[in-house]
Amino acid sequence: MTIVAAPVAAALLFLGALLCVSTMGAGIVRADSTRFIPWKDATAPPLALNDLGGAPRTLGDYRGRILLVNFWATWCEPCRDELASINKLQEKLAGKPFVVLLINYGEARARVADFVKRESIAFPILLDPNQDASKTWRVRVLPSSFLVGPDGHVRYSVIGEIDWAQADAVEIVQSLLR
Repeated sequence: MTIVAAPVAAALLFLGALLCVSTMGAGIVRADSTRFIPWKDATAPPLALNDLGGAPRTLGDYRGRILLVNFWATWCEPCRDELASINKLQEKLAGKPFVVLLINYGEARARVADFVKRESIAFPILLDPNQDASKTWRVRVLPSSFLVGPDGHVRYSVIGEIDWAQADAVEIVQSLLR
């Protein structure tokens, strides 16, 4: 039995070490250019939702500007983590025709408003209570982001959390500003 136990113990130790190494790197969210998936559809999906104040908004309201459309939820930890880097990106692009538009995934207006106030979020927020826009934009993972050009066409999608303040992400957004 001890002959078999030693290899099993060694294998378990190896698997445990592998698990530790993989979880240590789990918090690292890269922003390399391969995370930006070119959008292949000719037109942008429709977007017509109400903002937190109840005013109707459409994608056309932002024409002429680069738009980062981010689908998120207050209960989504990666979404909350990503908001800080989105804020840094906004700061880096201050004065440029760039807008961040946060689309909340199916939560009640009061819950979203409380979160926005508590976290001092200054981005425009649209509510998608029935997840209709999320379905139309083919959002299957939160967070999911889309970069829309000044012509209203989606240029890139990004699935999952990303560090928007990293050089690769900033460069891709700036390339749309040229």
